[in-house]
Amino acid sequence: MDYLLDTHVFLWFASDDIKLSPSAKKTIEDGKNNIYLSSASVWELSIKIAIGKLKLKKDLNKFIAENIAEYGYIPLSVTIPHALAITKLPEIHKDPFDRILIAQASIEKMKIITSDDYISKYNVKTVW
Repeated sequence: MDYLLDTHVFLWFASDDIKLSPSAKKTIEDGKNNIYLSSASVWELSIKIAIGKLKLKKDLNKFIAENIAEYGYIPLSVTIPHALAITKLPEIHKDPFDRILIAQASIEKMKIITSDDYISKYNVKTVW
């Protein structure tokens, strides 16, 4: 099964945060699942670090590379079809990063691992 990490889930799993649901953790840890990390999430993290909303103990490049290597995440680039799919999404969620994740999951037929209730209002399957 293919799953796309929401940005907060990526951070919570990496830090073993108690906010991560047992179901989400089990899904990520199941070696039979393909877990994708979107370049949009990396972009979002980059912006949050640049504006001071997020601090990491490591350089972001190293943090991302280590997590991909340790957990076997599959990088997912934002493509033109992903970007164009946003125009077809209803205006339920305003966050542009979440909207691209929704578009990616929809086109790539993935479930999104997220605690965001707004995402579940779209025509994508979620896990929490």
